[in-house]
Amino acid sequence: QVRLVESGGGLVQAGGSLRLSCVASFSINTMGWYRRPPGKQRELVAQISRRGSTNYADSAKGRFTISRDNAKNTVYLQLNSLTPEDTAVYYCAAAYGTVISVTDYWGQGTQVTVSS
Repeated sequence: QVRLVESGGGLVQAGGSLRLSCVASFSINTMGWYRRPPGKQRELVAQISRRGSTNYADSAKGRFTISRDNAKNTVYLQLNSLTPEDTAVYYCAAAYGTVISVTDYWGQGTQVTVSS
């Protein structure tokens, strides 16, 4: 059982930045970030493989950067140029395969609130 612990959420003004971190209890291939905006379904933000291959949602391209430190089993999400539409609970997720599914490993979520 892989345990994921997120940190770094909070309240920020529009245009500001935040950095989310997620530590996994074991080394795992694919790590990523999803988010659930208020009243909406959970959606992919970005994911990264152990080798560093990345995949971003269109809404994240150019503003958010995912990275990882394999030695620390940690994935990061740098959030820049935040807008109120980025307000959501952000979830860290991980999978041994190349695709993260609902049956894989998920963190408890961290709230990001962007004020206008």
